[in-house]
Amino acid sequence: MIKAIPIRLVRPGMWFHRLGGDGTHPVFVRHSFLLTAQEVDVLRRGGVEDILIDTARGLDCPDWPPPDSPADAHAIDAQDASDDFNQPPAAPASDAPGANAPSDAAPEPAAGEDFAAAAAPTESIADGADQASGMQTPAARRSQRTIEAELRSAQKLCFAAKEKMVELFGEARMGRAVSPSAVEPLVEEISASVIRHPDALISVARLKRHDDYTYLHSVAVCALMIALARQLRLPDAQVREAGIGGMLHDIGKAAMPLQVLNKPGALTDDEYRIMKAHPVRGYEMLKEGGGASAAALEIALHHHEKFDGSGYPHGLAGEDIDLLSRMGAVCDVYDAISSNRPYKKAWSPAESVRRMAAWKGHFDPQVFNAFVKSIGIYPVGALVRLQSEHLAVVTEQNESSLLTPRVRIFYNARKREPVFMREIDLAAPSCADRIAGIESPEVWNFPQLEKLWMPG
Repeated sequence: MIKAIPIRLVRPGMWFHRLGGDGTHPVFVRHSFLLTAQEVDVLRRGGVEDILIDTARGLDCPDWPPPDSPADAHAIDAQDASDDFNQPPAAPASDAPGANAPSDAAPEPAAGEDFAAAAAPTESIADGADQASGMQTPAARRSQRTIEAELRSAQKLCFAAKEKMVELFGEARMGRAVSPSAVEPLVEEISASVIRHPDALISVARLKRHDDYTYLHSVAVCALMIALARQLRLPDAQVREAGIGGMLHDIGKAAMPLQVLNKPGALTDDEYRIMKAHPVRGYEMLKEGGGASAAALEIALHHHEKFDGSGYPHGLAGEDIDLLSRMGAVCDVYDAISSNRPYKKAWSPAESVRRMAAWKGHFDPQVFNAFVKSIGIYPVGALVRLQSEHLAVVTEQNESSLLTPRVRIFYNARKREPVFMREIDLAAPSCADRIAGIESPEVWNFPQLEKLWMPG
């Protein structure tokens, strides 16, 4: 029988099923093992209040439950007590970080070359910067809401936004007019979420299924555009335009053949030529619908242009590309490569940033550096190796330093075994640990890494 007992009654020889409660207090990532005296001591010192034991596989606790409580009051259904992290992950084939990285990996940027500028203060590149909304203080930006609460709110907001985009794309496919006013209330909500906690909605929107991709991609790009616009200290009106343009940037895909749009595999050359028409079609649809601003039209038309002139549809280069379109190019690519697709596994957030930094000529350097600041060199959800040889997942950015986020340690890379989860602030004066590099969740066999930072 599985039953919960208080930590004071835990003894060596009991079978540890999992942590009690919601399982989110510091706990072994693995479960189902026989407790030793040392492990009992670690549990007690870690502040654990109760655990679930399996009396069929280890010692029982005859003193619990108390005689005056119902016999089944502390019994737990075994299926309900299951955990997704039920086995320690397999070790990678090589100890070297990124040893099993894809063969087409971009070269590692030289230390300091691509991210040094990102560590410097961002200057506004907007006209009339003295009227910009500016960057709020951490307290004002985050308000009174914790990152956990904002993540839960972001999950609900993403669902509502996806439903709205499904409706909007459906109407566009039927030839009905597309009006930006239809998404304005959602953009306001997304903007409010980004102001409270920039990391939350961006991280949630990245976790999308194939059949949700087109719709949640629009939501993610909207949030990324708002965060980037604020980082660049654009005026409030331009921040709003960036959000609306991000939400509608791919509306032209509604005019693409569904068998091409939803193809579960890489496109042929002919299919790719068809898809390359979506920016022009999106521009035409927004123009015909009326009500779209010049900024929204520009983003829809030119978010696939590249800074070196090798993009499409018009091969524009440099500042001939509108600022918001240059921003859209960065946000669009980041969400695309950090999302799972039927024909390609997502790169981790940190790996995506690293790869983009190596693609010379694709992006406006000033815009890209601001983008890195807005999401962090190690974005929320990134798997990192610390100098202490622990693996950790990034849980929250530190606004004072891109290199020292808050992380949740859960695995000893040297011993290749789970450890009690604990959260540390790498920016704290008392913390001597630092990030040594990024790691691949696939190489380490962590298929559900989001469960370590996403609220259940």
